[in-house]
Amino acid sequence: MKKIDRSRLKELIAKEQRQFVKEHPKSEALYKRAKPVLLCGVPMNWMSLWAGEFPIFVKEARGAKIYDVDGHEYTDFCLGDTGAMFGHSPKAIVDAVTKQVRKGITMMLPTEDSIWVGEELKRRFKLPQWQIVMTATDANRYAIRLAREATKRTKILCINGCYHGTVDETIATLDKNGKVIPRPGNKGAPVPPSMTTKVVEFNDIPAVEKALKPRDIACFMLEPAMTNHGLILPDDGYLDAVRRLTRKYGTFLLIDETHTLSCGTGGYTKAFGLEPDIITMGKPLAGGVPVAAYGISQDVLSGVKKSLQLDDDEMGIGGTLSGNALAVAATKATLQKVFTEENFRKMMPLAERFYDGIDSVIKSYKLPWCVTRLGVRIEYMFTPKRPRNGSQVDAIEDPDLDQLMHLMAINRRILLTPFHMMALISPSTTRKDVDRHTEVFSESVAELIG
Repeated sequence: MKKIDRSRLKELIAKEQRQFVKEHPKSEALYKRAKPVLLCGVPMNWMSLWAGEFPIFVKEARGAKIYDVDGHEYTDFCLGDTGAMFGHSPKAIVDAVTKQVRKGITMMLPTEDSIWVGEELKRRFKLPQWQIVMTATDANRYAIRLAREATKRTKILCINGCYHGTVDETIATLDKNGKVIPRPGNKGAPVPPSMTTKVVEFNDIPAVEKALKPRDIACFMLEPAMTNHGLILPDDGYLDAVRRLTRKYGTFLLIDETHTLSCGTGGYTKAFGLEPDIITMGKPLAGGVPVAAYGISQDVLSGVKKSLQLDDDEMGIGGTLSGNALAVAATKATLQKVFTEENFRKMMPLAERFYDGIDSVIKSYKLPWCVTRLGVRIEYMFTPKRPRNGSQVDAIEDPDLDQLMHLMAINRRILLTPFHMMALISPSTTRKDVDRHTEVFSESVAELIG
């Protein structure tokens, strides 16, 4: 297998950075203007974590294209890191939002659309009761509270390297001795995470049983496939064993579908026949309009119904804008006209084509890399064997190689998700877009290998 010349790698990064800076003078000027007033020079700090010297400032986005202030057009495979999984501003969502804005945005009262959304989520995901909130982080926070209330247990169990938004309990990891500690970058943790959380590696069933055995875990929350620490698929039988063990020890199973909605109209849950007690989701649910949802089983409902009927509006569940009329209207339009079987029939073959293109280049150049696909989500990693858990991903991280491949793509007008080598396919993506990525990927590898 080919080895990477590290000195050449550094030279190429410098070369690509010079090109990036030269071609983005307006973005650079806006970034300099923003730094005195916006923390990190952006409205959210992770917007500054792209591979370039500064973030690209966007003028507009349509379908699978982004247009920046310097006049460049990009083919977008990042798609808002799933928030725009069905493309930027689909007409059905734009029409619904425009109509609802004229009728009222938020009134702290329900609309009929909310009933339709609840019925549709119940139909797709088979859980009887739903709530509409603002973000997937909110959905996870509130779901944890309900699980604790129903079980009278305080701890949660999560996966090492998991991603569930900014939920305090989940920004944790394992040290070399297996002790739960704050994850690097965890800012201002209210308490040591070991007080609230147990952490296990993905695909480790004995560790799951050991953690559940004391019967102090309210819920085991996990993505059915890891997506934010490298795309990691479950071993055969892993999720069935998790379901069996959570039932055995009286722990609710919480499945976070936010990223795994890439599997189809019912997410991973429908595609693989899961039976969770709680489902959370966000991001693509309303085409980028801030909205999320969580559903609970009859068992969870029975455990919390009494307390939810108390005359108290300060329960730590929900916010003033949760379930607002605009968000619900956008969700209905997405579920009804965008998040559809018809669109997935367009997207899936293109995702397979994208995967095959990467795989062919890796094999052609005999690279020690691999590629993985989950529905319309594809990711390649700099290791010959697919990792099975978060620690294995940590062991093969290569920030320089990651930065170079992102820079080469950006400078050739292709956007991948900045935090890892991940792509999404939208209904607006074309065969030409996919083939252009394969071409750029191949050219980048050729220049890197020399």
